[in-house]
Amino acid sequence: MRRTIIAAIATMLATASALAQNAGSITAPAKPVAAAPAGAVAARATPAKPVVAASTPESRSAAALALSHEPTYDEGTAQRIREAALSYSDLAVRGGWPVIPAEAKFAIGAPGPHDDLLRQRLLIAGDLAEDKASGPYDDVVAEAIKRFQARHGLALTGTMTPRTLAALNIPVQKRIKQLEASLERLDNMKFSFGQRYVVVNLPATFAEAVENDKVVRRYRVIVGKTEKPSPTLTAEITSVNLNPTWTVPSSISKTEISAHMRKDPGYLSRMHMDVLDAHDAPIDPHSVDWSGARTPNFTVRQQSGTWNALGAVKIDMPNPYSVYMHDTNQRNLFSDDYRFDSHGCSRVDNVRDLAAWLLQEEMPKWNRAAIDAAIATGQRQDIALPKKVPVAWIYLTAWMTKDQTIQFRNDIYDQDQQLLEATAEEAAFFGQAGNHPLTAHLAQ
Repeated sequence: MRRTIIAAIATMLATASALAQNAGSITAPAKPVAAAPAGAVAARATPAKPVVAASTPESRSAAALALSHEPTYDEGTAQRIREAALSYSDLAVRGGWPVIPAEAKFAIGAPGPHDDLLRQRLLIAGDLAEDKASGPYDDVVAEAIKRFQARHGLALTGTMTPRTLAALNIPVQKRIKQLEASLERLDNMKFSFGQRYVVVNLPATFAEAVENDKVVRRYRVIVGKTEKPSPTLTAEITSVNLNPTWTVPSSISKTEISAHMRKDPGYLSRMHMDVLDAHDAPIDPHSVDWSGARTPNFTVRQQSGTWNALGAVKIDMPNPYSVYMHDTNQRNLFSDDYRFDSHGCSRVDNVRDLAAWLLQEEMPKWNRAAIDAAIATGQRQDIALPKKVPVAWIYLTAWMTKDQTIQFRNDIYDQDQQLLEATAEEAAFFGQAGNHPLTAHLAQ
């Protein structure tokens, strides 16, 4: 089925250049198959709500939830991505959208030579109503810009920021490739959706708690650095750990911990870290070879407390990558727009709220107040979930929600092109196999 869809897209794109040559510069808005590439039919009906200044975990998660209650990932996501890809392919055949010059200036109340061009760009993607095709940069355009920014994970300023201009000028062909790559990933993912489940979309750096097909909680997350990307996976959340200790991965012990100890022999003591042997017996740090030349034959474990890198909450989700979701002792990082700063795990803003949601079947025993009180004791406590909750870490740079809003995010780990190149090589192999009598069965 997917190859049929991609073949249809390729056919559409193959004729795009010829039509564009005949058309010259774009003079009228493209009319996509679905009346507008979806994004934004919904955006017109429900303008993006302004985000209140987010200075606390609660206000940040509330602002994130206010944007939409539609899940990023549900059982219909793959089909909607197919529809969005076809819609954008039709738009590409019709000429795509215009490029906004880098030198263009836009300000409310200051008419400029590129005002109509900007309106046309916003209209084509559906962020601006068709009867608003001309005029200066005004409040109507500012609201359309906010809708565009919301769909692309940008700060809702309503002004032409450099990142907004860059996103506006990404060609429709690249957006189609993002949709194709996201579809390919979902086609290869097996996930058991339940009545309640958790999704982390890595490029978007948000986690969603989904219940009865609606997002009831949304949180900012910090995920893996570009050089240490978080993996895509499916698993089950099994327990919540309060006041956890942190067993440092051997790779971090070998590199970062060893480097600190070479410079500062008192580092482990200041960080409340213990060195343990294979039987969890303490080892004198001064007896350890901190050269970093060999894989450590010891374990470094950080004691629970305010200094702990996992913060006050860890969410267990057994998986082959040994990653998990957790709190942090650097909560100021959640205020940043760029949140790719972990070693692979996912730090969750307002994680106590997520813990209370996971444990809601245990209420009132484990409501938010009880969780806060238990953390205040400083004692470690592991709470098993009476019913495991499915969790998926996904990598979608493009998707469409049920309200027909198309979303795009940056390919931060540079995985889209790698996947599409691998898919093209596979398709070429099967194409050649189909023409050979000895390997024709491989193409079936």
